[in-house]
Amino acid sequence: MRINIPRHYLYLSLISIVLLIFVIVFSFTLLIPKGKEYRIERLDFKTELREYNKYQEFYDETLDVLKDLQSKNRHIIQAFDKPFNPQRFEKQHKTYFSDLKISKVDRTQNEEGFAVYEVNTTSKISSPTNFYDFLDAVNKGDWIIAVNFPIVFKREGEMINSSFTMRVYSNNNDTNSTASKSEAK
Repeated sequence: MRINIPRHYLYLSLISIVLLIFVIVFSFTLLIPKGKEYRIERLDFKTELREYNKYQEFYDETLDVLKDLQSKNRHIIQAFDKPFNPQRFEKQHKTYFSDLKISKVDRTQNEEGFAVYEVNTTSKISSPTNFYDFLDAVNKGDWIIAVNFPIVFKREGEMINSSFTMRVYSNNNDTNSTASKSEAK
């Protein structure tokens, strides 16, 4: 008994078997090992993505805080950039005193990138409330000024003679410009 199978079915069957063997070999040699590597790399990527998102969230929160502080403290930031002018200071605050004299002591060393000036003042005021009004005006002024203790008050007749030292902080432009020049090279 002879089986009568047409030739094209036989060729089709052989090609199907060869393709099946090729797919099985391809799967076990390339796809399955690469699939394991893919899963491992996908897990690594997910952990790195989680870490990146955590740092991005921290960055965004910090940036929001920075922008908020910059907007709230714009006046203070601008005050650091203004150079101290003793004549302008005397002119602005002369109204609080009957006599105001400012003498620059000396420029002290730089403190963390800021130039610090010490200023000795001697003034005659009619009452201590004038001095407190002066301190309020200094807080709202154009410069960052720290009034140092001790503040000496001496009564001379109807007037009070006061003497105190102020430290005026301003941005040290010399240090910044030197640093920016060295970075440019």
